[in-house]
Amino acid sequence: MKLRFAGTGDSAQVPCFGCDCLACQRARLLSCHRRGPCAGELELDGELILIDAGRMDLAARCERQRPAAILLTHYHADHVQGLLHLRWGRGESIPVYGPKDAQGCADLHKNPGILDFRPGLKPFRPLTLGGLTVTPLPLNHSKLTLGYAIEDRVTRLAWLCDTVGLPGATERFLSEWQPHGVVIDATHPDSSAAPRNHNNLTMALETIERLGPSRAWLTHISHELDAHWLAMPPTLPDGVAVAVDGSDILF
Repeated sequence: MKLRFAGTGDSAQVPCFGCDCLACQRARLLSCHRRGPCAGELELDGELILIDAGRMDLAARCERQRPAAILLTHYHADHVQGLLHLRWGRGESIPVYGPKDAQGCADLHKNPGILDFRPGLKPFRPLTLGGLTVTPLPLNHSKLTLGYAIEDRVTRLAWLCDTVGLPGATERFLSEWQPHGVVIDATHPDSSAAPRNHNNLTMALETIERLGPSRAWLTHISHELDAHWLAMPPTLPDGVAVAVDGSDILF
């Protein structure tokens, strides 16, 4: 299984419009420091499965390789806005799985085009997608949101965005499931006000420590956290890394 970080930013992205912090200035000069909307791509046995669909170049990406399925964590715009264009494409329909959200986003459910929406994933009820077993996990967010426990024949990967902490049932499941890798929301620096919808850095690291994976990646990074790291480079535990747009992880 291969994981690509298609985007590692929060809803404001990096650079953030109108911001002149050092992180945003750097990202305008060096594209390698840009962060698009948080999203992932899984490849296994020649098939592509997308996790979230917030990138505005999504249709162009799917022309290079048509996805076998799309997993949505929730229906905030920065996680689904790429579908507004993709749906008017041609060819076979693309299954789109996610939580049951009657409102969805804009009119996606009323006018799905080539997208075959299959909402209503049940927490802790596994779904088979090709060679993957995917188990939806409830997360703590302002909109009904799911994380995913993703397993192939040898690797267990937990995708945990967007969330502030973890519900007790989700943490108990993951502790028993014992993921090899964890991708987790780490939006805010610790100096931010008490987080409501997203982890700060310490919360993310504490969750990783409790779950005990061999590898973990911080994602959904804000420009404030990037700026904080420019002023004070992070010292992260062994096995923990900051995700970067376009980077690939092989399992």
